[in-house]
Amino acid sequence: MKEIKAFKIFLFVCLAFSLNAQSQKVKLLNVDQLQERIKNGKDSTYVVNFWATCCAPCIKELPNFEKLGSEYKSEKLAVLLVSVDFKSKLASNIEPFVKRKNLKSEVFLLNESNPQEYIDRIDPSWSGSIPATLFIKNDKRKFIESELTYEQLLTEYKKL
Repeated sequence: MKEIKAFKIFLFVCLAFSLNAQSQKVKLLNVDQLQERIKNGKDSTYVVNFWATCCAPCIKELPNFEKLGSEYKSEKLAVLLVSVDFKSKLASNIEPFVKRKNLKSEVFLLNESNPQEYIDRIDPSWSGSIPATLFIKNDKRKFIESELTYEQLLTEYKKL
C-alpha cells in the first residue's frame, strides 16, 4: 500500500514539473528581430498583435487571437503576441499573466527604448494606441489600430 501511495506522489510531482516546464517563456524582441522573424517565413501569414497587461481591450481580445491561431494553424498562420509593457515587468507581470491565461501563441516583449521610433517602424500610421494588429502575407500588409472581435479578425485574415 505504501508503494502505491509513494508511486502516486512520484507521478504527481513528475506531472507538476512537466506542466511547469511546458509553460511558455516570454522572449525579448526588438523591431529588427521581429522583421527578421517575419522575413524568414515568407510562406506564412503573420498576425502580430501589440498589447499590454494593463490594457483591458487588449486582454479582452487575446482569446480571439488564440482561437484564430489554433483553428488556422494548418494554413501556416503564425500569431505573434507582442507586449509593449515595460521590460521591468517581464518577470512580475507578463510571464505570470501568460501562464495564467495559458497563451499558446508565441509571446514576446518588445525590447525597445524609444516608443516613437518603434511605432513609426512598425507602421507610420500608428498613433501608438493599443490594441493594434499588423497582418502580413508575402508583400501585403494591413495595420489596424483598434480592438478586434473574432469575426473582424477572421475577416481581415481571410482578406490577405
